[in-house]
Amino acid sequence: MAVRNTSVNSAPAGSAPGGGTGATRAELVADAALGLLAERGMRGLTHRAVDAAAGLPAGSTSNLARTRLALLEAAVRRLAEREARVLGLGEPPDPRGGPDSLAEGLARAVHRSLTGNRELLIARYELALEATRRPELREFFDATGRQFRDALTGLLTAAGSPDPARHVLSLAAWADGLMFSCAAGAYHADVPSLDDVRTGLRELLGAMLPA
Repeated sequence: MAVRNTSVNSAPAGSAPGGGTGATRAELVADAALGLLAERGMRGLTHRAVDAAAGLPAGSTSNLARTRLALLEAAVRRLAEREARVLGLGEPPDPRGGPDSLAEGLARAVHRSLTGNRELLIARYELALEATRRPELREFFDATGRQFRDALTGLLTAAGSPDPARHVLSLAAWADGLMFSCAAGAYHADVPSLDDVRTGLRELLGAMLPA
């Protein structure tokens, strides 16, 4: 299913987040929305608050995303763009290297999320929970996030997984559980080292893939 584009401009994937050089106004709005979601939660996300957080004139956010749904969709789209860069979707590990190669690449991606991008994780959880209450956002959230599942499916298939769909679910559940525990759960003050993440992934992938 193609991701539909409502009343907000699409942001180019290569632009710098958070008002960096070359950021478009749509990117500034979406980045400010993600920051507000992480800092204040869903109740703190309003068009007026986004204007202020982005340093834009009053009414700028409404001009780009006229409804709350459009603003949420803009945040989801921008989240996917930024997480794709954090997770290195453009430079995936070589599956021909076997479980160790995959574990190395995936561990670095997960550890980057944990250590330098906690705001994105918190914003993602806010949006995921809101999607459970808004069917129209659920559809959009799932479609936008499918790129990550498809990329992981391709890696595991190329690495020789005998059951890629089941293994993707197990691997995604492991990574999502780790990131939630360390970003918002009981381990928020005890983030694992890169070596620990790598070891966990080697154990998991070693049980899934041929040596």
